Amino acid sequence: MNKYDVIIVGAGASGMMAAITAATNGKSVLLLEKLSKIGSKLKATGGGRCNLTNTLSNDDFMSSFGREGRFMSPALNALDHNALQNFFKTIGVETHAPDGFHVFPVGHNAQTIINALEREMQKLGIEILCSQRVLKLEQNGIEVIGVTTKTHTYISKNIIIATGGMGYPILGAEGDGYPLAESVGHKVTELHPAMMPLKTKEKWGANCRADTIAKVELRVNIKKYRKLFAIGDLIFTKQGIRGPVVLDFSREITPLLSKFNEVPIVINMTKGMNEEQIRNHFKSKLKEENTQKTILSLVESLVPTSVAVELCKLAQVDTTLTFKKLSGKVRDNLIKLLAQTPLTINGHDGFKMAMITRGGISLKEIDPNTMKSKKVEGLYFCGEVMNLDGPCGGYNLQWSFASGYLAGQLL
Repeated sequence: MNKYDVIIVGAGASGMMAAITAATNGKSVLLLEKLSKIGSKLKATGGGRCNLTNTLSNDDFMSSFGREGRFMSPALNALDHNALQNFFKTIGVETHAPDGFHVFPVGHNAQTIINALEREMQKLGIEILCSQRVLKLEQNGIEVIGVTTKTHTYISKNIIIATGGMGYPILGAEGDGYPLAESVGHKVTELHPAMMPLKTKEKWGANCRADTIAKVELRVNIKKYRKLFAIGDLIFTKQGIRGPVVLDFSREITPLLSKFNEVPIVINMTKGMNEEQIRNHFKSKLKEENTQKTILSLVESLVPTSVAVELCKLAQVDTTLTFKKLSGKVRDNLIKLLAQTPLTINGHDGFKMAMITRGGISLKEIDPNTMKSKKVEGLYFCGEVMNLDGPCGGYNLQWSFASGYLAGQLL
């Protein structure tokens, strides 16, 4: 009764896809989930709208993951975004990309995805057991032979670890897969929370919370790391910054914070304009409209009023003066602040606010063509448990589904 062709640990996106793939290929499948229900983290993705994937080519998709991105090539060749959308269509979920990039289920409801996956697993005869935390990988020194929970030992010569990372701990993410992998000789890289808000030393941003600022560029202001940047929408908070650009950028910042405690960055809130362009913009505005416009009204033409006020304070500008009445030094300082506003990142709220994990099981010990362990026969990995994470926008879910699909082939 307790013997299966494959046992999958974790009923998230990658685990459910692995289960469906293995069962479609005629395997008897047991899916073990430690929570009381399946797909808890999947339900929360994309703010509950479930951004499944995006429309990038495989090459562009992989480059968004950085230097480790090429590891995904076999999985994406097996299940790219088109194939993923076709898969969901076959199980009754229509998808679309309303903005041409982000792919959602048509109803923009993650529950429709979970329901469809659950129906498919039931149809295929997959045994799903919830409230079953796997405590131990059973192995004989050469191959895996099963898993043990608090109450049972289940036997299989194929085990797929799909436990995810440590992001969204309120939805059960506790990094269970890491000690399981380590127990059979796998290396786990340093783990950092990612895709989360960040805290700043400077407090003036708390006065700018009313506005979402589009196309803001964030860049690390440490010589060795100046190539690290992100562009997107920014929102100031009481304690720091958030918004899509911050979620993406935090992947780079949290490892640096563990090294430096504080990370200086510069931000550009003028849609990429440099100092010369800002200066010319001011001259043009004055020429076109009114030479008597105050400096505040000029700055407001580039950034929201709340931000304009704070930047003028930082530059020690008398906002009632016209641009021409400012001293050259003050004028230059203000323009420099607009082009490169300094901020200091000094903290975050840890994994409790993180959506994903930076780090995981070393990719060097996993065969990218099969998702199979190079250490132990019969052991596979898929999804976020591995040392691979991407930005916002359907990247991580696409990777979870694609790696789950490849692992489920049991090659």
